[in-house]
Amino acid sequence: MKIYILTDLEGPAGVAQWDQTRVDESPRKSVAMRLLTREINAAVDGIRDFDKKAKVVVMDGHGSGGVDVELIHPKAELIFGRGKKAPTGLDATFDALFFVGQHAMAGTEEAPLCHTYSSRTVEYYRLNGEYIGEFGGRAYMAGHFGVPTAFLAGDDKACVEAEALVPGIVTVAVKQGMGIELANHLSPKAARAAIRKGARRACKAIDRIAPAVLSPPYELEVKVLDGQSVAGYVGRGAEQLDERTCVFRTDDYLELPV
Repeated sequence: MKIYILTDLEGPAGVAQWDQTRVDESPRKSVAMRLLTREINAAVDGIRDFDKKAKVVVMDGHGSGGVDVELIHPKAELIFGRGKKAPTGLDATFDALFFVGQHAMAGTEEAPLCHTYSSRTVEYYRLNGEYIGEFGGRAYMAGHFGVPTAFLAGDDKACVEAEALVPGIVTVAVKQGMGIELANHLSPKAARAAIRKGARRACKAIDRIAPAVLSPPYELEVKVLDGQSVAGYVGRGAEQLDERTCVFRTDDYLELPV
């Protein structure tokens, strides 16, 4: 078995404030990174409970870095650094894509630290008429390679978002969102135990979960927050619709900024 784990820093139990996730804003970021890394390790343990010989590749998907590299599971490989977009290295050789530490899309009611790709610049992404977040963007990318998305751990709103897009996905809610910087959290120990069990269940369910597939053509509308610019998107091939909105049109999913 070969599993790809994509991570983010906003979703673990114990993380609910922006300064826990941003570069140099708080010494608490290092604590958040340890919380995430131990949840990743719990997922790796769950995968290995199912298949002791499983190959597990982890990608640190948080922009400023979210994984404590000294604590990462000794049986996992880690993709870490800059230069390529997530999920770097994902291809048809993987049996499934897992998410650990995931948050909900921008605008989700009472979802802690919800955003879509950039909490400081993006108001929404809408793909072929449907609002999507980072989960949807990457789940469809996995589907492009024929890979199912089988597991997600994060806040309860992220779980609902995943379940709506991928029937049969196994989710573990490690906290209940109560606001943009507020949640009711499981203890870290309880969260890790639930993730380990959930990851094992997800491995059992892989053959019953269909890849998330969206047929071309693709139209991705991006709206930025007030005061932000779409110039960067236009420079990457988008058509500007108004001061804050642009659209990408393509038949190749991999050309989209997701």
